[in-house]
Amino acid sequence: NGIDTWMLPFFGASMYENPAVYRAVSPLESIRAARTPTLLYTGDSDVEVPASQSFEFWHALRTLGVTTELYVYPGEGHRLSKPEHVLDLRRRLPEWFDRYLMPAR
Repeated sequence: NGIDTWMLPFFGASMYENPAVYRAVSPLESIRAARTPTLLYTGDSDVEVPASQSFEFWHALRTLGVTTELYVYPGEGHRLSKPEHVLDLRRRLPEWFDRYLMPAR
């Protein structure tokens, strides 16, 4: 996915040269502090952030008791491009925000 080259300016070394710096910024390193309801989505063909990483993050949140949902869009990469998937996500996001950000009425 090219992460070993495009992250060089941010971290000063590749993940092969200095894996500790990459591990330190991994979301899994601080997940124990997570409390915010979290909606995740991924394309099952994503090569930038493989779906397996989204599943791992989702599973960790659930294990810690954090409210979370994960949606996997078939045939999609890192950016959703199929109109039916874009529309589905556009429907889900406001529902999620309304549920967790709107004050109780």
